Amino acid sequence: MRPRSLGDRLLARAFGASLDRELAAGRAPEASRRLAARAQDIVALRRRQAVAGDWDRLLAVATRARGRREPTRRIRDDLIVAAGPAIRELMRLLSAPSPVAARGVAMASVLLTDGTGPVYRRGADVSLDEAIQAAITQLDPALPLMPAL
Repeated sequence: MRPRSLGDRLLARAFGASLDRELAAGRAPEASRRLAARAQDIVALRRRQAVAGDWDRLLAVATRARGRREPTRRIRDDLIVAAGPAIRELMRLLSAPSPVAARGVAMASVLLTDGTGPVYRRGADVSLDEAIQAAITQLDPALPLMPAL
């Protein structure tokens, strides 16, 4: 499904976080014009490279902060640094020119922005390693871009 108007694209950008959560959860981009518009936006190489850059900055901050006691720090630097190899693989897949499914990009983005997720909170529903591996799996270029009906 192609977005039909500039309005769809603008609304997809305005509601990006909630649409990303829907895509990350497995909702098909074809389910609505807004989801389709958001999926088209986030799979663009420049957007994926921006998400990869955000992961790179997070890893750099976590590495610098590791071992320091800072009560205002909100990230789980110990887990982020430990997940460094997986994060680098995630960044590689996001930055690759081959097409990828919107779900994987959305999963990578949601991990960065979800304050209740494993990047930020102890006792999150899923471990950081599991969440990163799930996103990596969805970014596999060998996977079909569209789920079978």
